Amino acid sequence: MKVAVLGSGGWGTALAMVLADNGHQVTLWSFFEEESRTLKETLTNPLLPEVKLPASIEYTSDLSCVAGQEVVVMATPSFGVRGTAGQIKEYLTPDMTIVSVSKGIEKGTSLRLTQVIQEATGNICPVVALSGPSHAEEVARGVPTGVVSACHDRAAAEKIQDLFLNERFRVYSSSDIVGVELGAALKNVMALCSGVITGMGYGDNTKAMLMTRGLTEVARLCVALGGRKDTMAGLAGMGDLIVTCTSLNSRNYRAGILIGQGTPVQEAIESIGAVVEGYYAVDSACELAAAVGVEMPIAQAAYQVLYQGRPPQEVVVELMHRKKSHEVEEGWI
Repeated sequence: MKVAVLGSGGWGTALAMVLADNGHQVTLWSFFEEESRTLKETLTNPLLPEVKLPASIEYTSDLSCVAGQEVVVMATPSFGVRGTAGQIKEYLTPDMTIVSVSKGIEKGTSLRLTQVIQEATGNICPVVALSGPSHAEEVARGVPTGVVSACHDRAAAEKIQDLFLNERFRVYSSSDIVGVELGAALKNVMALCSGVITGMGYGDNTKAMLMTRGLTEVARLCVALGGRKDTMAGLAGMGDLIVTCTSLNSRNYRAGILIGQGTPVQEAIESIGAVVEGYYAVDSACELAAAVGVEMPIAQAAYQVLYQGRPPQEVVVELMHRKKSHEVEEGWI
């Protein structure tokens, strides 16, 4: 197939490598012309220093490369999704499929990114979400990885499943695009929190509690917004949460560590050198939770630390002193 990957960051580049290895005709688009030229000349991406890029990939900074493609992979940061989608609208046709691989919720609208793409493109063609526990650095090196291709349109989800599937990159299909996207976006919030408690010197007990209760919060919101609870037990929920809350490959986790160690929030975010999606997602998460009446105490605590300047030590004490409750909401049988 002919595939355009829009976004030459680590994740977009890693996925372009998977597609090229699968024998597809791949074009990798960069926002900056100089960056595109460097990728072409060196066949290396500084964000993936251990790998050599396939010579078969074409490189460009011209969005007209979308014309004539069969699949378009959107791999820009979440804040760039709407603008990029709007610019490619004129090149899209109904027989194309768009794949959203960015993780986040749009600030200001609280829309999932596939919704943003549909809105910006006029819903010309199917939009699929591809997500799961997948560090770009490991995918680029061929480390075995599993993700989920999700769409209400089964044929579209399975088309993208077949496009990416190989012996090192296993893809499952799902109809629960709501759950898959929310799991992807909100685990970044929990990863920031995981980093904070690590930076504060807390141990494995605390991290296990945070991850488990954090997943419960995400599942509550997911169900309230039309997703399925069982999706949160899969790759796009628990799987992505585990890898993002425990690995130094995670930008959100690293930023959280700095905050937990006392670095001012903005300084910590900027020092990472790449987009810390959880910082933006927590605002939207709290807005969505309030709109549908879902309780998310960990997300709310994160908002207070990140946006209201409250010391992490204070919010941890408050969380531990919350009113007692059942672990399983159904209560006693």
